[in-house]
Amino acid sequence: MDDKTLKPEEIIEELEEKDDEEREIEEIKALEEAAEAEDAILEDDVEIEEDDDPNVKEYPMIPLRGLSVFPNMVLHFDIGREKSINALEKAMIMGQHIFLSSQIDENLDLPTRGDFYEIGVVGKIKQMLKLPGDAIRVLVEGVSRGVIEDVMFEVPYFRCKVRRIEDPEFPDDAEAEALMRTVLTSFDEYVNVNKNIAPEVFATVVSIDNPGRMADMIASHLDIKIEEKQTLIEELNPKKRLEKINAILVKEIEILNIEQEISTKVKTQMSQNQRDYYLREQMRAIQEELGGAEELEDEIAGFKEQLAKLELEDKTREKIEKEISRFSKMQPSSAEATVSRNYIETILSLPWNVASEGNIDLIKAEDILNEDHYGLEKVKERVLEYLAVIQLSEALKGPILCLVGPPGVGKTSIVRSIARSIGREYVRMSLGGVRDEAEIRGHRRTYIGAIPGRIISAIKDSGVNNPVFLFDEVDKLGADYKGDPSSALLEVLDPEQNKDFTDHYLEVPFDLSKVMFITTANSTSTIPRPLLDRMEVIEVSGYTEEDKVQIAQKYLCPKQIKENGLSKSNVTFTEAGIRNIINYYTRESGVRNLEREIGNICRKVARGVVTGSTKKVSVGPKKVGEYLGKKKVRFDIIKGETEVGVTTGMAWTIVGGDTLFIETALLPGTGKLQLTGQMGDVMQESARTGISYIRSAAKKLGIDENFYKEYDIHIHIPEGAVPKDGPSAGVTMCTAIVSALTGTPCRKDVSMTGEITLTGKVLPVGGIREKVLAAHRAGVRKVLLPYDNEIDIQEIPEAVREEIEFVLLKHVKDVFPHVLVKADK
Repeated sequence: MDDKTLKPEEIIEELEEKDDEEREIEEIKALEEAAEAEDAILEDDVEIEEDDDPNVKEYPMIPLRGLSVFPNMVLHFDIGREKSINALEKAMIMGQHIFLSSQIDENLDLPTRGDFYEIGVVGKIKQMLKLPGDAIRVLVEGVSRGVIEDVMFEVPYFRCKVRRIEDPEFPDDAEAEALMRTVLTSFDEYVNVNKNIAPEVFATVVSIDNPGRMADMIASHLDIKIEEKQTLIEELNPKKRLEKINAILVKEIEILNIEQEISTKVKTQMSQNQRDYYLREQMRAIQEELGGAEELEDEIAGFKEQLAKLELEDKTREKIEKEISRFSKMQPSSAEATVSRNYIETILSLPWNVASEGNIDLIKAEDILNEDHYGLEKVKERVLEYLAVIQLSEALKGPILCLVGPPGVGKTSIVRSIARSIGREYVRMSLGGVRDEAEIRGHRRTYIGAIPGRIISAIKDSGVNNPVFLFDEVDKLGADYKGDPSSALLEVLDPEQNKDFTDHYLEVPFDLSKVMFITTANSTSTIPRPLLDRMEVIEVSGYTEEDKVQIAQKYLCPKQIKENGLSKSNVTFTEAGIRNIINYYTRESGVRNLEREIGNICRKVARGVVTGSTKKVSVGPKKVGEYLGKKKVRFDIIKGETEVGVTTGMAWTIVGGDTLFIETALLPGTGKLQLTGQMGDVMQESARTGISYIRSAAKKLGIDENFYKEYDIHIHIPEGAVPKDGPSAGVTMCTAIVSALTGTPCRKDVSMTGEITLTGKVLPVGGIREKVLAAHRAGVRKVLLPYDNEIDIQEIPEAVREEIEFVLLKHVKDVFPHVLVKADK
């Protein structure tokens, strides 16, 4: 090396180059070691090694950048590094516990052992949310302190052996009480001078009587450096931790007081400059006013002319006149004048006296409903009755209709047809996910950017005061700190109150009594009871297979052929092909997915027509398989011999009915009951009820009275990934247990449903129509129903009723002759 004198900046540059070269060599070595370790881990993932000490466990570990976590602290943070994401995913598998420690240098992207503190916090993952760009937002709650005893490996994520550290007991004496009071006094003063901390935080801290927990709670809210927070995390003695926090609080309070003094001085110096600025702005406004006075007068005259044409109540007219007069005295370019102008324009553009002239014609309405919808006879009948009452009474004071049914059955389109049939404007407002009361009632004008609620805005856009107004998905309403929208809807949907509906923005009553309100929902279970009481529920049940075939042939196929630029000369759908799509490529109560699959086939045919490979296609079962691929869904077909302990039940789902098999096995044991197949609490109670009944009637049933002492009973319902619940499987499970205990086979071609009591009585259940249709589809020809469900048999299509033998049950013993196959003597 040549001897020469280097300048300071040249020396620094040379040292930086060396550091970069050394860092690159270290990173290459680390990557090579990481690759070898990753291969070994991917081949056989390391299992958690239990230590003799219960406080020592292995956890996935995430180094935190610019962040510290304390025990009992709940916070969220974003992660994007691959190692951290791998650790998070592993933690979700290992009980959702993870070890969190702060990085010593937060600017380091690839930390290794020694780049993070040894003492951190064991946390529990509460929630994960994927963000754009492969990042993940995590909600974590600190559980306890922990110290790293060993780093097991670093790739593909950090896994550490951690010893959990609990706070030692704190002496309950006068000195401890005095220390806690001193810290609370200092924290109270800190909260008062630090505007970034909510006053509620102090109330939370005061309620904590554990010194260690109090110290951690206060530390988590301090605006201090990571290094200072780490000293508090590493302080394991609660008393010393409180003393350190008190010292930090005293120091921070002094700094904040100095900052406030400096801020006050700056504001005083700025006040004179602001005064000069305001005066200059006023002079500019006066000059603009002198030039634009004539334009303002024309605008005010236009407002008064519009107001004179409206037929309004005296109070409403007086309110608007007062607002126009107030606007006339404002500076046209001021922000306040803009708010006032928007309010006047909004209130004058409402359809106070404008209504649709359409008349209710029942014959026309019936034709339109039949034209737009196949089936749904009861729904159409109820809608026509509703329209007839409106025509006779010439008023709308009556219950609000609520159409309830699964997705895709035509609830929204029925409302659109009603509007078309009576010649009124159609307005739709989706309530799914609405959580803010202001969406319904609007914002008060005191807020910047205030606007009317969506109801008033929709009526304004419709241009009439009597539209057909659809509240879609009323069961999806939410509520949060901004208010409860369902409570705001109570006034809107109450015929006795909505005549004087007052939007917060308008501040004057608007008559909604002429509006025909209709709501839709998938279920009534989530609709608040007061709101449900104001509505008349009309059930829109799912379509049968025959209904879907007819709908596809008459509506869906022609519609999709036209939308995809085809004609009947290019493609036709056979009935067998449509049934194949319904049964093996869709599973729904409505026809939304059916239409989607038909459209999918039409697009493939359109491509063939354009390329010349296809001229005309008749879509049958074989072509359906070619176009749509392998079958996506299946349904049970009853087949095979009779089996002991296996019965056929029926279930209701949101997409229709289904059949299920109840399997029961007896195992040598001590009377334990094992239930598998994701059974809910109600279904598990039904199983226990059935066993209790069997024990009480064991002698009559020819069962050993001590069976519960000698056998364990295992009940399983296949398709374990699907949650199941409800009481309707009580009869089915009881029969399966009796079959297993007596060794008597069960007929598979007989299905049943019903709730069972401790005395063996069979109680009615719901969803009979959907359940029977599913059983018929599966090949069942004898169905056992509760006696009180006899009236529901009329709901079943006649073609299905004719092919099924129905047996009504009053007691569970009525089941056995039809299901249990006795051996010939």
